[in-house]
Amino acid sequence: MSLPEVVSRDEWLAARTELLAREKAHTRERDALNADRRRLPMVRIEKDYTFDGQDGQVSLADLFDGCSQLIVQHLMFDPDWENPCPGCTAFLDEMAPALLTHLRSRDTAFVGVSRAPLAKLTQTAQRKGWFLPWYSSFGSDFNYDFNATLDESVAPIVYNYRPDTIEGKSAEVPGTSCFLRADDGIYHTYSTYARGGDQIGSAYTLLDLTAFGRSEEWEEPKGRVAKPHGADPTFTD
Repeated sequence: MSLPEVVSRDEWLAARTELLAREKAHTRERDALNADRRRLPMVRIEKDYTFDGQDGQVSLADLFDGCSQLIVQHLMFDPDWENPCPGCTAFLDEMAPALLTHLRSRDTAFVGVSRAPLAKLTQTAQRKGWFLPWYSSFGSDFNYDFNATLDESVAPIVYNYRPDTIEGKSAEVPGTSCFLRADDGIYHTYSTYARGGDQIGSAYTLLDLTAFGRSEEWEEPKGRVAKPHGADPTFTD
């Protein structure tokens, strides 16, 4: 790997200032994208999904655990595998308990769902020291309906909203899906797959995927214009 070019301080400052303008443009574009995501329509869930958890069989509504919003991380763990995929393993290794606390402070629950049986999930979580609420959808249509398991014998292959094949890839794929409870119903508001999940790294970036967003009021610093309620914690110049 080559090292960056060595330049004078003035040359570095000119390059950094040019990059800053691009960074600001990217931030504004991200803010607009997040706002459009919050305005997406939603679909009512009509099917009764069941999951196996530490306290027995539970419904999709139970996964909300009293919150208005639910984020489901589709963790790749085929029933025939002995371990989850390395990428999902790295994701869980990096999680901290405070992440769930911060999400719950915004009325949002966060759980993992995999198709492997509960016994395998439990053994893996205990061995790795993971604390994320992790449920098995084994025997359920949940993974297939939300395109986290690709199997042409069950349904036509659709990955990241486009027809696809499973050649050269596992039938299990990563993804994140968001749900909302309102008017005595459960609604699907958003799902992201493939590199869309690369943006996930904190409570804020997870909340950006939901219908309510970050749901915060921001003080107006002197000389800046604060964004409205629910917007990103950034300020326009």
